Amino acid sequence: MVGGLVLSQAQTHQVATPRTAAPAPAQALEKRPWDQAQPCGTAAAAAAAVSVRSLDEVRKAHARHIKLGVDRCPRHARPLLAACALSGWPGGMELAASIFESLVEPEAFDYNTLMRGHVGGGRGDREPAAALRLYVDMLEAGVGPDSYTFPFVLKACAQLASLQQGRQLQAHIEKLGLQHDEHVQNSLISFYGKCGEPAMARLAFDRVEDEERTTASWSALLAAYTKAGLWGECLESFGAMVLDGWRPDESSMVSAISACAHLGAFDVGRSIHCALLRNTARLNTIMQTSLVDMYAKCGSIEKAAAVFDAMDDKNAWAYSAMLSGLALHGDGRKALQVFDAMVREGHAPDAAAYVGVLNACSRAGLLEDGLRCFDRMRLEHKFAPNAQHYGCMVDLMARAGRLDDARALIGSMPTGPTDTAWRSLLNACRIHGDLDLAESALEELRSLGAANAGDYVIVADMHARAKNWAAAAAFRTEAVDWGLAQSPGFSAVEVRGELHRFVSQDMSHPRTRDIYEMLHQMEWQLRFDGYRPDTSEVALDVGEEEKRHVVAAHSQKLAMAFGLLSTPEGAPVRVVTNLRMSKECHAYSALISEIFGREIVIRDRNRLHRFRRGACTCRDYW
Repeated sequence: MVGGLVLSQAQTHQVATPRTAAPAPAQALEKRPWDQAQPCGTAAAAAAAVSVRSLDEVRKAHARHIKLGVDRCPRHARPLLAACALSGWPGGMELAASIFESLVEPEAFDYNTLMRGHVGGGRGDREPAAALRLYVDMLEAGVGPDSYTFPFVLKACAQLASLQQGRQLQAHIEKLGLQHDEHVQNSLISFYGKCGEPAMARLAFDRVEDEERTTASWSALLAAYTKAGLWGECLESFGAMVLDGWRPDESSMVSAISACAHLGAFDVGRSIHCALLRNTARLNTIMQTSLVDMYAKCGSIEKAAAVFDAMDDKNAWAYSAMLSGLALHGDGRKALQVFDAMVREGHAPDAAAYVGVLNACSRAGLLEDGLRCFDRMRLEHKFAPNAQHYGCMVDLMARAGRLDDARALIGSMPTGPTDTAWRSLLNACRIHGDLDLAESALEELRSLGAANAGDYVIVADMHARAKNWAAAAAFRTEAVDWGLAQSPGFSAVEVRGELHRFVSQDMSHPRTRDIYEMLHQMEWQLRFDGYRPDTSEVALDVGEEEKRHVVAAHSQKLAMAFGLLSTPEGAPVRVVTNLRMSKECHAYSALISEIFGREIVIRDRNRLHRFRRGACTCRDYW
């Protein structure tokens, strides 16, 4: 049964004790036509098979084999089978299957070759289910799988997300005693990672003895953490890999750089970049694109641009990474220039590139430019906008104050209204104070079954600012009744390659006393310059003093205080938070950058803010 790869007891027994085909009687061997062929003929046929360069040449060589009577001999058919299965030629797998079916006694090598073809990357005719069928056929034929078989069938299970079948294969591996094989071990780690099971991938990794681990083992584990979004675990494992004396390969470095990008770990990412420059003669496009993304997300768009400009062979992915980085920084003008350069250099913009440039226009308030890009996508490049593009346009129009037009656009979406579009409208309603439309947007999100705790909090906070305390409490209660839990707000700051995380009113850090003393000094300096806390966004029905106490120990301020306390004078302070920047924290950060003479970089859940000498790169448009 291919869909479930359910094996009978007999088949399982065959796996546990693989049998080799018994030698054929001498009389039978004498009757095989390929052993009676002329030596010169078989040599010529084999040479022709090795030198084939197209599917037509394979067919011609196969025809010669048939004439010589050696087409059913695995030894002579293998070069043709491999050429068809592994070349990627259109129709190659069909001919490969035909050659395989003609073999009298295919061996494990032949099954493995065809399985490899079925799971080969980037093939239009890739058929992982066929690889699993071959594995079952292999067992039924009494052919014992070897250490090269399981990487291919595990890859097939990963492509099909067949977790249960992969676990069955692991049992087969144990019964065959192949659990210590390097390729099989790494394939198991990779399989669990690709199926979204990082804990199982870690378990498989830990079962590998230290002396049996390889760079590929570490790389598979890092890829598993990356796919699951466990960025902290990815960086921690990368550090352990280096400490154990392993030299990271390209794949593991890309995983680590991605983790740095998501965590905002600028110092660690820069160290990896330096290691790459020391150990690699020339960075490839994938690595350079990862660096562009990392530097942009860590707040250094200048370094991202430097890596991007130095690329010799930019592709659509590289342009998309640069456009997304500029969007994060709110530099719409530069994003439009990069987009125009992309088109001039002959790169067809893809969906990701258009999302990047439309987001950049939205975050910079470039309404007319965004509308032109949207028209250009549809009319010039004949690109049908998807839900993401419509979401960008709704955000662009709503943030610019055209709330009614944004709502009309949602109603006209060919893909149908999406939660992303309604949530963009809801956020814009908060900015522009349209409570009625905000409640309508929340109702639409509820009808889609996509409302989350944050959506309820936005509407509740809008009611609280209007002093509608009963309504505010009702919306918060409704969110609780529906079992919607809001993710705890936190802010993290990087100090000497280590991330320190804080929550509001945090008292758990080992240097809590120093942090609050620094916070007091910062507050004193700001008050001396005339600063007064803005408590207008505190959605609590409490006194003014209590509101000031709430905003005083906000997680962003704690992270900023620790950064100022723990980094060299003049060094930038980099903070990453899962909250949206509030007006109060924005004004506070701007003043801190001016008074302390530091660059303050804060990446919130929507965009990146860079404060220098009292001004922010967002120009108060966020």
